[in-house]
Amino acid sequence: MAIDKDSLGYETPPIAFGYTWRDTVTYALGVGATADAELDFLYEGRGPKVLPTFCTVPTFAAFDALVDRIGCDRSGMVHHSQEMSLSKPLQPSAELKVMGRVEGLYDLKRMAMAVFGIDAYDEEGDPIIRGEVTLLLLKDGGFGGPRPARTTRTPAPDRDPDFEVREKVAPTQALLYRLSGDYNPLHADPAFAAKVGFDKPILHGLCTFGYAGRAVLSHACEGDPSRLSSLRGQFAKPAFPGDTLVLRGWNEEGRTAVTVTTEERPGELCLSNAHAVIR
Repeated sequence: MAIDKDSLGYETPPIAFGYTWRDTVTYALGVGATADAELDFLYEGRGPKVLPTFCTVPTFAAFDALVDRIGCDRSGMVHHSQEMSLSKPLQPSAELKVMGRVEGLYDLKRMAMAVFGIDAYDEEGDPIIRGEVTLLLLKDGGFGGPRPARTTRTPAPDRDPDFEVREKVAPTQALLYRLSGDYNPLHADPAFAAKVGFDKPILHGLCTFGYAGRAVLSHACEGDPSRLSSLRGQFAKPAFPGDTLVLRGWNEEGRTAVTVTTEERPGELCLSNAHAVIR
């Protein structure tokens, strides 16, 4: 199946997405939240508060429809980068309307790239979530599309970080995270992981993204979800369940640069070109 160039600009119809506090708590546990430091995000008796990066979960409602529309080979699909932004804090339960759009289709000859924009609106019809997903499509190059524009890299500042957090990822973390809606067997099935070149299932990129969001929330936003306006980053190398993540941040005027590596492979960035905008 070849990329359908005519899918550029395609918009999904509005898709209803409802969630409750159980979903936000399941997500928080899936990205490593702990009772000693983050009980407000895990216990309904305290709301619960909602981690800002939970906003990536409603975008799943439109993602599959967009992938189906462009006609790519899913077996070669790699999550390249993610951006999320919030116009106001998420509530512990809500009924949202989600809409997705194919915003870019690019030909890299040996592979292709797709960019999806996904927006969600609250019960009042106000925009609350803006997401941007970029995919590398390893088996879909040569379809005749344009090349992408050069992207601006945002390396970490050349100084000691303002914070460094080390978190051990449980061996079952990917199995827990996938309950939030990303059921790709790459993160659960050893046979499937071996088929695509990995020794074992890898951690979801968006799970690593959630760990990064928690670190920024704690060390740059004083734990206040309303202060994290946006977060973006590129998934450079995978992390694995059982790894120890090393999350570093550099607080600057209105933003925080972020990197994620692992103790096991300290020279490999798992999350790169990453930064958060702080209110």
